[in-house]
Amino acid sequence: MTYILAIDQGTTSSRAIVFDGDIRPVASAQLEFEQHFPQSGWVEHDPADIWVTTVETCSGALARAKLAARDIAAIGITNQRETTLVWDKVTGEPVYKAIVWQDRRTAETCENLKADGHADLVQAKTGLLLDPYFSGTKIKWILDNVDGARSRAEAGELLFGTVDSYLIWKLTGGRVHATDATNAARTLIYDIHAGEWSAEICALLGIPMAMLPEVKDCAADFGETDADLFGVAIPIRGVAGDQQAATIGQACFSPGMLKSTYGTGCFALLNTGETPVTSQNRLLTTIAYQLDGKPTYALEGAIFIAGAVVQWLRDGLGIIRDAAETEPLAEKSDEGQELILVPAFTGLGAPYWNPNARGAVFGLSRNSGPAEMSKAALESVGFQTRDLLEAMHADFEFGGDTVLRVDGGMTASSWAMQFLSDILGAAVDRPVVAESTAKGAAWLAGMQIGVYPGMDEFAASWEKDTQFVPARGEAWRERRYAGWKKAIAATLSMTD
Repeated sequence: MTYILAIDQGTTSSRAIVFDGDIRPVASAQLEFEQHFPQSGWVEHDPADIWVTTVETCSGALARAKLAARDIAAIGITNQRETTLVWDKVTGEPVYKAIVWQDRRTAETCENLKADGHADLVQAKTGLLLDPYFSGTKIKWILDNVDGARSRAEAGELLFGTVDSYLIWKLTGGRVHATDATNAARTLIYDIHAGEWSAEICALLGIPMAMLPEVKDCAADFGETDADLFGVAIPIRGVAGDQQAATIGQACFSPGMLKSTYGTGCFALLNTGETPVTSQNRLLTTIAYQLDGKPTYALEGAIFIAGAVVQWLRDGLGIIRDAAETEPLAEKSDEGQELILVPAFTGLGAPYWNPNARGAVFGLSRNSGPAEMSKAALESVGFQTRDLLEAMHADFEFGGDTVLRVDGGMTASSWAMQFLSDILGAAVDRPVVAESTAKGAAWLAGMQIGVYPGMDEFAASWEKDTQFVPARGEAWRERRYAGWKKAIAATLSMTD
């Protein structure tokens, strides 16, 4: 058996991809599911949608590959991070919908914790900032607001998990309650230095530690699927949060290597090696991956809205029918119009971390139309990426020219990638296998069972498809970026 099944459970869809013995995708299936917005700034998923689409895409990918479950050597899982679920440990029934990483309902809780002087403790132990983005305050909200949840949790009846934990629990028929170090590191309650859940922060948030999953390496034994699901039991041997899985898939294994993934949001990770670097510029210190009990650390910048801005053009404004239309529209846009779109639909992430900011458009004229809006949407992703790289350069000595490895759905747009290179003033490398996130999860599982090679050989096999290099001069780059910074300042000035 030389095939690996990668489950890529994302924010707007679930996917499954079958990889062959050379770690190349051979078949996939994908299903979108509904997003729930019960109030402004609230984002939820129905856990049943997450589960059903995951199982259906696994079966669909196997069918398209003309394979049976017995042909799959192992499963690797990668997932939307920070999204929070709490469920009954006996029945598996969630007590509330999944609260999505984009959700901002706990902003006031975070502000109160800051006011009470807890921000330094949280950052020192977890590497994270006090922000509603992370799981910890989401757990607290569920326990405080769902009838009976806190008493049930304290009685040991409820379990917490990020999406990977929930899928592992469901796939194994409730036999395994586990997560990996990269997902644990995004919860706000995991000590990334000690490698264990923080009793002090759990007590601060009122989270019973009996709810928490066992933390394992990214490549480890996470149990086997229930044989009734796919016909035979399949080992689960690799797990990593989506951005860390992409870092692995891009073979960013040396300090100074940098990748950025463009999905619903955009997330740039910089490998800093064995030593965690505390950011002075509001980046996050996190775990890039953990193998053989040894964590490798990263600096991360998180942008909440990247591909989602294109979805907004389609679903919110109705000016496109398909994401692929944005590139030809941007190409024919009026060069004289330099609209700036700040897509702060759910607040601003790094390096601003303002949950109350909301989106804005600057520079509109009577002639502005779908082409100019499409161009501004794509450019907003480049501008936000530069924000992250500016902060990373201030925090860490790269020691050479910056090269950004990119992946995710938006990288299919050569126009967007060229703008990214131009605004960064750096080379942008697009790989042959654009599905780096799923590839990273597949490699973890395949490496763990001996189907795939070790780290060095895997890194040597990474292939570049296209390199984008700057085609614009420094004066243009600095003028456009200065316009972006003014737009950010104006947006923040409107924050309540």
